[in-house]
Amino acid sequence: MVRRVLSLTSGRIAVVILVLVALLALCGPWLAPQDPLATSDNTLASASGAHWLGTDYLGRDVFSRLLDGSRISVLGSLEVALMALVVGAVPGILSVYSGRAFEWLTLRLADTLVALPFLLFAIAVIALLGNGITQAMLVTGALVSPLFYRVSRAATLAVARSPYVEAAIVSGASVGWIVRRHVWVKVLPPIAVALAQTIGVGFVIVSSLTFLGIGVQPPAPTWGGLLASDLGYLSHQPWAPVAPALLIMVTVWACNLLADAIRDVSGEAGRALVDRRRARSRTSTSAPVPVGGSR
Repeated sequence: MVRRVLSLTSGRIAVVILVLVALLALCGPWLAPQDPLATSDNTLASASGAHWLGTDYLGRDVFSRLLDGSRISVLGSLEVALMALVVGAVPGILSVYSGRAFEWLTLRLADTLVALPFLLFAIAVIALLGNGITQAMLVTGALVSPLFYRVSRAATLAVARSPYVEAAIVSGASVGWIVRRHVWVKVLPPIAVALAQTIGVGFVIVSSLTFLGIGVQPPAPTWGGLLASDLGYLSHQPWAPVAPALLIMVTVWACNLLADAIRDVSGEAGRALVDRRRARSRTSTSAPVPVGGSR
């Protein structure tokens, strides 16, 4: 699947952008040219050689804060996606094989989570457990998990009616063996699409919470927090929100682009893509070699 995704132009663009964002999260704090928490008297300064994106209302270097804040934004979105994957995909697969009671219980729980406003629920959990990004993201991931539950359940139901799965059940194979041997391979592509989309949703959620000042204690920098602080001084720096907003937009767009690329190369579309390339390669290899012309 990885080769198929990279064979598409959209897939390569999405992977390059997401790899750059990941490197920014890993190396951003060390690449920051100045201390992102250090204040100075040079407040609301314009972009210059010393401050590439200027300074904020406390004289802190905006570029350094943007690099340092990338780690929290990326880790928060990954926490949302991985929590939703674990809480949603595993029960979704098991609901097909674990009996009517487990199926009914998980379906009702998924319907309940869908009805809850995750942003307000995350704010309520933070009010109870303290202002921390990790608990907010884990709770939000649990509320987003019905997406993975329904995707994995639908894909498992399609595979469960296959003759080879029914033959495995008749022969006495365990549920774990059937899932590992037959189901997981078929369920993985739609789950990968949902995972890429959820990472983008996670960026939006992290940015929304930190924009409201929830989940991260100031003066710790985040992309959403930088966007919020810049909006208060638009009369002095009307261009200041462009950098954090652009980073958020490009990252979410790359996640959605990757999800579209995975969807395009999986299933029947992926097999058709491989067949077309094989036919094209056979045509190119079977073409007659031109003989050199006369002098």
